[in-house]
Amino acid sequence: MDPLGAPSQFVDVDTLLSWGDSYKDELNSCDSTAETFQEDIVRSPFLYNQDINGKVILWKGDVALLNCTAIVNTSNESLTDKNPVSESIFMLAGPDLKEDLQKLKGCRTGEAKLTKGFNLAARFIIHTVGPKYKSRYRTAAESSLYSCYRNVLQLAKEQSMASVGFCVINSAKRGYPLEDATHIALRTVRRFLEIHGETIEKVVFAVSELEEAAYQRLLPLYFPRSLEEESRSLPYLPADIGNAEGEPVVPERQIRISEKPGASEDNQEEDEGDGLGVDLSFIGSHAFARMEGDIDKQRKLILQGQLSEAALQKQHQRNYNRWLCQARSEDLSDIASLKALYQTGVDNCGRTVMVVVGRNIPVTLIDMDKALLYFIHVMDHIAVKEYVLVYFHTLTNEYNHLDSDFLKKLYDVVDVKYKRNLKAVYFVHPTFRSKVSTWFFTTFSVSGLKDKIHHIDSLHQLFSAISPEQIDFPPFVLEYDARENGPYFASYPPSPDL
Repeated sequence: MDPLGAPSQFVDVDTLLSWGDSYKDELNSCDSTAETFQEDIVRSPFLYNQDINGKVILWKGDVALLNCTAIVNTSNESLTDKNPVSESIFMLAGPDLKEDLQKLKGCRTGEAKLTKGFNLAARFIIHTVGPKYKSRYRTAAESSLYSCYRNVLQLAKEQSMASVGFCVINSAKRGYPLEDATHIALRTVRRFLEIHGETIEKVVFAVSELEEAAYQRLLPLYFPRSLEEESRSLPYLPADIGNAEGEPVVPERQIRISEKPGASEDNQEEDEGDGLGVDLSFIGSHAFARMEGDIDKQRKLILQGQLSEAALQKQHQRNYNRWLCQARSEDLSDIASLKALYQTGVDNCGRTVMVVVGRNIPVTLIDMDKALLYFIHVMDHIAVKEYVLVYFHTLTNEYNHLDSDFLKKLYDVVDVKYKRNLKAVYFVHPTFRSKVSTWFFTTFSVSGLKDKIHHIDSLHQLFSAISPEQIDFPPFVLEYDARENGPYFASYPPSPDL
């Protein structure tokens, strides 16, 4: 306890500036402006919300010093971790805290448990255990970290807590990348406040100087403070933004085969025999139908010579921009988690290398419209400079093969920079059938691509253009190549991310 008359070392959360109040240049505040914004601009999945922003505080300081209902302690499974956050909490709370923790008998990863605050200004301490991060188990780590934040908030809700002070749960000791963890923290809190905002008044993110930079950079993505900031932040949202509660989406839980592809779920539960009674009015509302315009009319004008080359380019650019806006606002986490498209190193000429893994594309089970949107989302900033594609056809089957119609659609939709800056496509482990299909496609469907295709029968051939250290190989590609062409690649281990 502070000596009589001495200033308290604790900080009252009510004296801290909220995230919303920290923004000095509020724009587009009137309702009519908001309506115009909604009509003319694609909105972010995390909308500008002044009430939610007023509940959030970013504060650089020691979470143990916060005067709020509860603070969060990040620890290990035995609740004995000696990280800077825990040590500060234990020192200020006093010896009674250790005795109370012994009664809890530990805490599992992702769970949250409650003790008194003792000598702290906070009435309670919520203890949680963040995951140990390993890239090969990233999905499990993401789910566990989400559970930490969600369970803390749920416990606060159940105990009618007015305010919660979060430390950064992913401790450096556990190896979780700060930026990835910050995305999960912010979107989980955002989604919780959207659903249960009336149950909590303040959420404080207590950060160190190092952590503050990441939070300052990413907070506008999930808590935009104006319509203008919402629009500016939209392109920087990751492809994986979680579900409606911020939880990472596991693709195996989402992929399902519809018995009636033309019917909504509610209609499928009705009488199976009444096929003519199904409402098909929603067909045509998908991404292709929304963005194409009247293709037949456009082609007719082209054939009649009524559209100039400049007009055609302008029309194509507008169409691509609509696709790009849709790609930036859509939840593409199910496609992202397939790991079918990713950036790796550079080739021998210093050009960015993009990898496509054919076996990771379950063509018959995913929404190919969303796959096209995801391709645009990932590639738009890559294609501004020269790049090459490495396509692993290894061990694919008929369920992984992209048909020519889809490829033609992709080629027609993408911006001219994609075609101009694409310098090579390395088609790894092709079959005779795929070589024939590629020849027909590049000869009769698209122009200017045939000379860029290079069929690669062994990884050794690929290394003449790209150093092996510059490519993250799926393990099955290495295993297949070793069986077919010899184990010369043994000295280069596969990427742990794959």
